[in-house]
Order: sequence, then C-alpha cells, then structure tokens
Amino acid sequence: MAKFITIGYGDERGYESTDQAVREAAHAHDARMRAGGALIGIAGAPVQVRNHNDAGVQTTAGAFLHSSLPIAGFAVVDAKDLQEAIALVSKAPCAVAQGVVEVWPLQEMS
Repeated sequence: MAKFITIGYGDERGYESTDQAVREAAHAHDARMRAGGALIGIAGAPVQVRNHNDAGVQTTAGAFLHSSLPIAGFAVVDAKDLQEAIALVSKAPCAVAQGVVEVWPLQEMS
C-alpha cells in the first residue's frame, strides 16, 4: 500500500449549505476511514518555521499557503494507488460540502 497526504479545504458557509444527510454520510465515511487506520485531523493554527543556514530559528504565526478556502483538515491514508486514494477522499466532508480535497502521493525517504 502507498501513503497519501490529503488536505481538505472548506468553509462554514459551504458546509452549512450542504444537505445535512450528505454531511452526516461524509462524517460516517471519515469514521470508517479512521477505524481502518487513516490518520484524520482538523487543522489547527499554523506556524511557519525558518532556520536559514542553520543560523537560528525564526517563527511566524500564520499560513504560508493561501487559497480561496481555508484549510479545514488533513489526513494520511493508505491506498493501493492514486485512483483508490481519490475514491476514498471523494466522500470526505470537504469534498461533498462545497470544498475541495487535494491528494498528494507521499514518497517516503529512505
């Protein structure tokens, strides 16, 4: 199995405008994914970290990435390939509730 990092983007307005039954089914899908071993979490407040030339750590509150929707959460999922990973996250809350989910293949370092 390969590992994939997913990033869910979405906002409260899009979530609330989605039918409650669709949202509940999406949360049930996430619960099944967690039960199957996926690591799923809600995004907290980000901090940027720099240590250029190993000359000292500098931190800046806030995200480096910017998008039209806020980052809502992350997941690490196991799937046999990219197509299976896409199928898995296509039922996630961000995907069905007017947001978007990015899927990034994780190439583990040796």
